[in-house]
Amino acid sequence: MIRRLMDYIRLVLFVSGVLIGIQVPGFVDQYGQRLEAHQLEAKLSLAEFQRDADRFFAGDISKLIRHYQQNNDPVFSAGGESIESLYQRYTSLTQALGRFHQHSYSPYQQIILAPQKDIQLEAWQAYSYVILLKPHAIAIGLLFGLLVSMLCELILSILYMGCRRVLTPR
Repeated sequence: MIRRLMDYIRLVLFVSGVLIGIQVPGFVDQYGQRLEAHQLEAKLSLAEFQRDADRFFAGDISKLIRHYQQNNDPVFSAGGESIESLYQRYTSLTQALGRFHQHSYSPYQQIILAPQKDIQLEAWQAYSYVILLKPHAIAIGLLFGLLVSMLCELILSILYMGCRRVLTPR
């Protein structure tokens, strides 16, 4: 009876691990979509200023920013800081998006090592659970399920052996 119960527990742990593991590619996918959306939004916010830079500074937006910042009018000077902030955000998101699409494993690497913190937090807060039926998602889910069930079984075995030693008379 206990053996059968352990088999069911092992099965539940494996399935739970698969369901949890398969969420990883789903989260990475949603993070990537948000990263692309924010990059596009930053590009659209900067578009009018880029047109001015194209018209007056041969497309060099940094010259436009310096022109605004060097103006004696404090409103124009502050406007230059705002444009620079928009430009830095666009540049940062474009670089992050480039790194995200670099390799098949780079999205996972970016999420773990160097995510865009605000976008990662936004993705966590608005995450909707999904089950991606893509080969890599299934593989990650199965691997995670196997690891979770093996780890839990190892912990339970250690606890069982410890209890057995304590309860067995010498």
